[in-house]
Amino acid sequence: MAQSNTAPLATPSSPHAHGGGGVSGVMATVILALVPVTLFSVYLFGWPVVFMLLTTLAAGLATEAVALRLMGRPIRPALTDGSAVVTCLLLGLSLPASAPWWIAVLGAAFAIGIGKQVYGGLGANPFNPAMISRVMLLISFPQQLSTWPAVRPLFSDGALSFTEGLRVTFGGEQGLALAADATSEATPLGHLKTELTLNRTVDEILAQGYDHTVALFGTLSGSAGETSAVLIVLGGLYMWWRGVIDLRIPGAMVAGTAAFAFVFHVYDPDAFAGPLYHVLNGSLLLGAFFIATDMVTSPTTPRGQILFGLGCGALTYIIRTWGGYPEGVSFAVVLMNACVPLIDHYTRPRVFGKERAGGPPLGGGE
Repeated sequence: MAQSNTAPLATPSSPHAHGGGGVSGVMATVILALVPVTLFSVYLFGWPVVFMLLTTLAAGLATEAVALRLMGRPIRPALTDGSAVVTCLLLGLSLPASAPWWIAVLGAAFAIGIGKQVYGGLGANPFNPAMISRVMLLISFPQQLSTWPAVRPLFSDGALSFTEGLRVTFGGEQGLALAADATSEATPLGHLKTELTLNRTVDEILAQGYDHTVALFGTLSGSAGETSAVLIVLGGLYMWWRGVIDLRIPGAMVAGTAAFAFVFHVYDPDAFAGPLYHVLNGSLLLGAFFIATDMVTSPTTPRGQILFGLGCGALTYIIRTWGGYPEGVSFAVVLMNACVPLIDHYTRPRVFGKERAGGPPLGGGE
């Protein structure tokens, strides 16, 4: 039999099929899902949001470029994959609209430089960069992170002009004074927490004008991107439809907070608000759909994702209720990020034909 002169086929290692997706596609989907929330925040709070978000993006991209240059890595691919834009956009949307420029710059530089690049870049960071930065800012600068502007829709009679918006963001002491003039009393969660310390009941506090419908559609004071529950959920569902996220983590996180709120509300309705109040207010929904679902810092197994989401939800409620801050999403996500390796270890699927603990094949074979 004659030998073939055909060279042997060089078969590369698996996988041999590509799903067609990539980092840029995933990030583009997330950015598109955030567009309605971002535009609505601009409408609600006006020009200060525009300048704060642009400052955050510029500082984050500059930090990314400097870090990559110092590490001798290509700059353009990393800057154009959209990951830094998503991080900075989420950070900016989690800040008050009246945050001064240096808060935006410091937060973006910390998120990209310390939260991401110091660990080796995209895919190597153990903590969500935007949330680890927000935690740092909240602990270091509580006054700037708890100054909430009143809702003054763009182009309305009480809205800040273009130049006034510049002064709020870049005006130093004048900007702080102008922001103070436009500051509301508190966010719904902050107002509830403060009033409860005055021995008032939940029903008395909510009777002062709070409406779930208003919280649902988002005309309440708060961080730039946390106000409209409807737009956040629609953006999250869009990402799910595009296959970017799974609903296990968002569903479990919301369920974890709602379950704790339900139990304690039944136990003492005068001291603990109900589940709907906790779900619609604050950054729970933004955190559940856009932050806790970060592929890098969340578990990979289905059971692990459910445990992770439940932990985020439970910690959010615990910090909101008994912690020193009225909002606990950023702390909850960062704490659960630290548990991801442990969760993945104990929820890894059983290897086919083996016991779950990695023992001999099922049936007692050698």
